[in-house]
Amino acid sequence: MKFNGIDFDTYHREYPNEAGYFGKYGGAYLTPELKQAMQEITDAYFTICKSSKFINELRRIRREFQGRPTPISHCERLSNKYGNVQIYVKREDLNHSGAHKLNHCMGEALLAKYMGKKKIIAETGAGQHGVALATAAAYFGLECDIYMGAVDIKKQAPNVARMKILGARVVEVTDGLQTLKEAVDAAFAAYSKEYKDCIYCIGSALGPHPFPTMVRDFQSVVGIEAREQFLQMTGELPDNVVACVGGGSNSIGMFTAFLNDPVDIYGVEPLGRGAKLGDHAASLTYGEEGIMHGFNSIMLKDENGEPAPVYSVASGLDYPSSGPEHAFLKDIGRIKYGTCDDNEAIDAFFELSRLEGIIPAIESSHAVAYAIKLAKQMEKGSILVNLSGRGDKDLEYVIEHYGTRENK
Repeated sequence: MKFNGIDFDTYHREYPNEAGYFGKYGGAYLTPELKQAMQEITDAYFTICKSSKFINELRRIRREFQGRPTPISHCERLSNKYGNVQIYVKREDLNHSGAHKLNHCMGEALLAKYMGKKKIIAETGAGQHGVALATAAAYFGLECDIYMGAVDIKKQAPNVARMKILGARVVEVTDGLQTLKEAVDAAFAAYSKEYKDCIYCIGSALGPHPFPTMVRDFQSVVGIEAREQFLQMTGELPDNVVACVGGGSNSIGMFTAFLNDPVDIYGVEPLGRGAKLGDHAASLTYGEEGIMHGFNSIMLKDENGEPAPVYSVASGLDYPSSGPEHAFLKDIGRIKYGTCDDNEAIDAFFELSRLEGIIPAIESSHAVAYAIKLAKQMEKGSILVNLSGRGDKDLEYVIEHYGTRENK
């Protein structure tokens, strides 16, 4: 299929190019020391990870340890509430450790093992990436340092406890807004001092080349499974595919299998408290081209051109930029990007819980909320949502700020 001059039959062979660019987005803007480290990771990824030995071991891990494939569930009661549109969810909440993050963390940690590294370093926002990487480190016998903003540590206490129980060292970051962007800053600073003995395991499909490609490829299992499962369940492809977008790992993993199909694809950004700068993290909707954390993409900027402060009720979405492939796919119009605010996401959190018995992560609730919006607009058809994680980590926060919404 060709779309705006892009041939999606050959898309994954052509994008990114050898320098890591999706059109004008991507690349690797690094210090000389980190350029050397990234080249080592790039060379290892495009040799080791393409070998049959690596692929077969990763497939065994996914099957025997992660519990893949994860199923698709038909949300019958939710669908019935909003008319004739059928809503389905891809259950990444049932992936071991509770979210999609383990898909690329096991791949990255396995690569570290093959490279002879003893330690892995990463950042985390909601804690799902941190838990997944701590899980992978325990599995492979690696040391693990997780950098996390002080605000997120307080907000996501259950995941902090899980990381520590799994043996990771959680490093509190108290700079700036003390959230995800600052955690990435601190993790990169630590990695620049230790890169000879460790590997940086980025938490999303962003950062300098080769990370956006690595994470996309490791996460593509989600979309590959979902496409095959949906065809088996219904005999046809979904009319719409929906996923939340922060950095963009769960969404690009879901979307990549459908890019060459006649399917409408929607990425959902967090509108937070509203459209005012500082009240949201909808970079693709309100941002402009810019470089941060070693890659060029679309980002939210302050009056000085620096990364702007961002906010979302979902800690895993409050990042001032998005992965370069998302920026490219937005520019060519293949993926449509919309928003949901905090209240819409929390409403969807409770609705899916009450109607389907599935407690979603607040991040995933943004995608569910957008699916509900679509269902209200459509007369018929189907929507496949990537339910990227479960909401155990969010229960204390939701109850404290929104109660339990018990029927009186």
